[in-house]
Amino acid sequence: MKLYDTPLAPNPRRVRWFMAEKGIDDVEVVTLNLIAGEHKQPDYLAKAGLPNVPALELDDGTCITESVAICRYLESRYPEPNLFGRTPEETAVIEMWLRRAEMLVATPLMLMVRHTHPALAALEQQNPAIAEYNKASGLRGLKVLDRRLGESEWLAGPRLTVADIVGFIGLDFGRMIKFAAPEELKNLGRWAEAMRSRPAATSGMPQAQPQPA
Repeated sequence: MKLYDTPLAPNPRRVRWFMAEKGIDDVEVVTLNLIAGEHKQPDYLAKAGLPNVPALELDDGTCITESVAICRYLESRYPEPNLFGRTPEETAVIEMWLRRAEMLVATPLMLMVRHTHPALAALEQQNPAIAEYNKASGLRGLKVLDRRLGESEWLAGPRLTVADIVGFIGLDFGRMIKFAAPEELKNLGRWAEAMRSRPAATSGMPQAQPQPA
């Protein structure tokens, strides 16, 4: 299998983190340069169908896009540790918080960054009004997560699941424009520190280069 990836982008990072939590190390990672438009080349579009990353190319040539779909496939192939749910009830709760994490937090905060960071202007026409609207939406979503995390160690229950990965990566992507969650969201802060401390948090992330003395 091949995973078509790009550094820093949040959706590919979801898959890398998911793979790291499961200890998956037999998938070839192919890095694409989005700024250079490698995801829009005919050979890639013929595989993926859309100029998006990530994409997982299976051994039979089937290509799966959309990060959560890729993670679901990998869950079926590498079932432990379980991250999508074992029982119908647990699976439904994880799905509920996965959707909330993505729709209320990850999506608006990703749009905030995409319409703010100067380097991302090469990918789309930026609109400051869209950035501000989504920042406000994302902040409301973070309050929802904070309330939940006041009653649960992790978003979907007593253990880490794919919902935590999606929610945290959406929040962490905001660091590209120096966005941080409000300090008063203490439960969210406790959870975010727990996520940052996991070995998977740095999976596939570019390492900072030492500065000359």
